[in-house]
Amino acid sequence: MSARYQFTGSTAVAISASIESGIRTDALPPGTTLPPVRALATELGVSPATVARAYQELRQRGLLATAGRHGTRVRPRPPVAARRSALRPPPLPGARDLSLGEPDPRLLPPLGPHLAALAADAGAPVGYSHAGVLPELAEAARARLAADGVPTGELTVTGGALDGIERLLGAHLRPGDAVAVEDPGWANLLDLVAALGLRPIGVPLDDEGPLVAGVASALAAGARALVVTSRAQNPTGATVSAARAEELRALLADRPDLLLIEDDHAAELAGVPLHPLAGATRSWAFLRSVSKPYGPDLRLAVLVGDETTVARVAGRTRVGAGWVSTVLQRLVLALWRDPAVADLVRRAGESYDRRRERLLAALAEHGLTAHGRSGINVWLPVADETSAVTALRDAGWSVAPGALYRIAAPPAVRITISALTSTDLPVLAAALADATHPAPPPGFAA
Repeated sequence: MSARYQFTGSTAVAISASIESGIRTDALPPGTTLPPVRALATELGVSPATVARAYQELRQRGLLATAGRHGTRVRPRPPVAARRSALRPPPLPGARDLSLGEPDPRLLPPLGPHLAALAADAGAPVGYSHAGVLPELAEAARARLAADGVPTGELTVTGGALDGIERLLGAHLRPGDAVAVEDPGWANLLDLVAALGLRPIGVPLDDEGPLVAGVASALAAGARALVVTSRAQNPTGATVSAARAEELRALLADRPDLLLIEDDHAAELAGVPLHPLAGATRSWAFLRSVSKPYGPDLRLAVLVGDETTVARVAGRTRVGAGWVSTVLQRLVLALWRDPAVADLVRRAGESYDRRRERLLAALAEHGLTAHGRSGINVWLPVADETSAVTALRDAGWSVAPGALYRIAAPPAVRITISALTSTDLPVLAAALADATHPAPPPGFAA
């Protein structure tokens, strides 16, 4: 693709603008390998240093990634709105799409009745001077978090978990700083770290969460922040165990300068206990989103942390977006207070647990070792992602390639189980067995 694109420019700024234009128009789609620095310099009649500066600027903005001997490529999801590549291509006709990572819409609480109740009791419009975190929402959130052992001092709300993480990283770090992230880890977070110009350091993990040795290595390499998924880790389903939490807290106690961010995105859907790390460092934040249990369109997360950290996030929000809609806050509060909704969320979590565990068991019958202690995804190590994804597509199944989630972790594919039925499981397991080589030894830590 890049060989057919006409690069232009005689300065680093102009060359980077030309490449960005190609990405935006989809002439340089995600994954495209760009010409080597010297080759493009010769083509444009400029010095290699000029092209190198253009590539560096785009890497710092998260549009490009260096792939070692594979050269420089357009990132899988560069932070620039594209005309076509931003639109997710549909699976092949008749194929089952297990790549989305979304909850089953049939198991989400209906919002209509609660929206109607809010409309009937809307009250006076909220003005700029009275907007912010609703006291009743804060009170309910603190009670829910305290029940899980999370310290609940200072509190604010953000527009979802990723919005909260972005504000936390932006308030504490500067471009070039290192962030320790799980590997494999949440693709959106990896993209965000790149877009912020931060340097990711991958931390291997197993079914019990980040490996202590991996965290220690990242800290020794200069990581100024650590992001940990408490439960239902995306993409592996890992859950921080009590023993692992104790080990990590002991390690982090010697690093009071580290920003610790915990993401509990599965929240009420997680069928396993929470073992928080909150408070292990002087600067910490714990985020709980409502999107997975109650609906992806509900862009709200509760954020608690130390006084300075929460004040920075709330202050940055105030001078930017201002606040999270109080209408949305009231809707979330109504959902929390409804026993019928709580029962529906509980049953949804149990349904996901059954589907996930049955798929793991079916894969084990084929000699395949997969991972998924909690959540809506299963992580299956494979010898070659491209051949596995292609073979599954030809068999009528669309799964996500592990490359979207990996830094240095071994190849794998991610299967979202939320759309599966009990009759699907043996058929899917057989297709996965046919599409993959025998799995490596248990454990997916690099």
